[in-house]
Amino acid sequence: MSFSSSHLFYDDVEVGQEWESGGRTVTEADIVNYAGISGDFNPIHVDHEFAKTTPFRRPIAHGLLVLTIGSGLGVNCPPMRTMAFLQVREWNFREPVFIGDTVRLKSRLLEKTLRGRGRRGEMVWYRAVINQAGKVVQDGILVLLCEGRAGRRTETIPSIPDREPINVPEASVVG
Repeated sequence: MSFSSSHLFYDDVEVGQEWESGGRTVTEADIVNYAGISGDFNPIHVDHEFAKTTPFRRPIAHGLLVLTIGSGLGVNCPPMRTMAFLQVREWNFREPVFIGDTVRLKSRLLEKTLRGRGRRGEMVWYRAVINQAGKVVQDGILVLLCEGRAGRRTETIPSIPDREPINVPEASVVG
């Protein structure tokens, strides 16, 4: 998949801007599949009878599963031209997430640092995963590397006499 024209460049967003994603309901299949992928079959996640003996009284989603779902929601919150996930500066697991909970992501841009002569930039985000009751279940600070406008590839078309060269985005070039 490539970026579309609706994906934002580093240059398109300002510190302080905020976004909120749509919702995503956590299913039992999500938890079982995550246990299989990660190897984390802790009974608090996959054993309903065991979970009844815990303070939660039912299975809870893996904390890292919820972080991963939040990361997925962040792909379009906002839709950035993300090149790399660089760092988790801090992450807090505040509340349990249960089967059937619907989570969404709130994002706020905290800092921007230009890199590579404008071809890219580091972006520091506050991200909060929020449940259907409006409670923050997880939150923290993440650092991403995003494409800058100076990194956009262009091809120069030969000039027409008495005119300046025209720069055309690569996607528009036929050939």
